[in-house]
Amino acid sequence: MLNASQKGREKTEAQLAFIGGSGLYEIDGLESIHWVAIDTPWGRPSDEILTGQLGKTKVAFLPRHGRGHIYPPSEIPYRANIAALKSLGVTDIVSLSACGSLREDYAPGDLVMVDQFIDRTFARAKSFFGTGCVGHVSMANPTCGRLRAACFQAAEEEGAVAHDGGTYLAMEGPQFSSLAESHLYRKDWNCDVIGMTNMPEAKLAREAEICYATIAMVTDYDSWHPDHGEVDIRQLIETLMSNVDTAKGIIRRLSIGDNVCRGEVCPYGCDRALDHAIITSPDNQCPEMLEKLMGVAGRVLKPNE
Repeated sequence: MLNASQKGREKTEAQLAFIGGSGLYEIDGLESIHWVAIDTPWGRPSDEILTGQLGKTKVAFLPRHGRGHIYPPSEIPYRANIAALKSLGVTDIVSLSACGSLREDYAPGDLVMVDQFIDRTFARAKSFFGTGCVGHVSMANPTCGRLRAACFQAAEEEGAVAHDGGTYLAMEGPQFSSLAESHLYRKDWNCDVIGMTNMPEAKLAREAEICYATIAMVTDYDSWHPDHGEVDIRQLIETLMSNVDTAKGIIRRLSIGDNVCRGEVCPYGCDRALDHAIITSPDNQCPEMLEKLMGVAGRVLKPNE
């Protein structure tokens, strides 16, 4: 069982969650603010989770790297992050992530509503399931079409240069790409942006039956661009910080709009991703594993008596 606490206060439920950098939770109009400490069977998340009310929507904010940027991409507790958000009743997750562009027309400062991923990470636990209860979910369409469309609309209304659709190459990091890698991903694999954090985040959100969308915030041209050379971390941070106000505006528009799930059925099936995913026969399922999974997959699990 997941345990959520608010330092003595009752558990707060949230429907819409944002995963991103520090400062994004400093939103005008955010009310009933509480930082929630949560334990999960996969450990503690990157940080306490900020919960609050924005308009009529209950929202949650999780600093992906922890406040102060403590965790490198490979060491982010992805499973604990998603499990903790699930325990708060989150139905929709919007991921805001810095990325490099692999296209001339996706310039620094642009926003990309990702619809596909290529996962090149290798040092991260990528599933809640395992020995004792095997599960396979479809990742053919890894982001929620409804939520992605809402993000695109909010970005355009905010005046951002937004691109609807793009393939995100998830690399292990923490180093940036070599020139050869950058050309490979751009020319041979037709990827559009490159980053280090959205995998296995998107896979785990699907396993937890949470709608998920990524707003990739372009900060640089990776290393392929002849006029830009290698990635300059100072320029990257400056571009990212210049997008903070835009990101805050998008968060407000999504929170006060009508496009987040409010207990409704997702038209893309994100909330039913586990309907046919469990492969292990009930007689062979491990009780300890089932207990561990109840917080994220309890809808389809039937623990042995």
